[in-house]
Amino acid sequence: MEYLHTMVRVSDLEASMHFYCDLLGLKEVHRMDSEKGRFTLVYLAAPGQYEEAKKTKTPTLELTYNWDPETYTGGRNFGHLAYRVDDIYQLCQKLQDNGITINRPPRDGHMAFVRSPDGISIELLQKGEALEKQEPWASMENTGSW
Repeated sequence: MEYLHTMVRVSDLEASMHFYCDLLGLKEVHRMDSEKGRFTLVYLAAPGQYEEAKKTKTPTLELTYNWDPETYTGGRNFGHLAYRVDDIYQLCQKLQDNGITINRPPRDGHMAFVRSPDGISIELLQKGEALEKQEPWASMENTGSW
């Protein structure tokens, strides 16, 4: 058995690409449009996994955009996606500066949770040891659910 990818449905492909690529830093590996099926598939990989994903065609995340409007619920039931990051404080600040709510701030310098434009819970984990606790994160309360 071999892990291939995780698929999430998105309702606004442009907003999702901005979140996953521009803000989180993932890179597009492959894109496929199906006129007959009326959907677009976009495969993404983390920067450190991009070259391997491009070569083997095994990205880590598939965004599925259905061209006909649908309402998706139950993002919390899905669980979450998790990414290891170089500097959790820097990334959380970038996300917050771009209007993303930090649902579970990185109070411990190690872990945070945010949500994608479609409500998918994203866990961010500090690479290596936890960073030294730092304000405003250390005293920031949780917002919503993750």
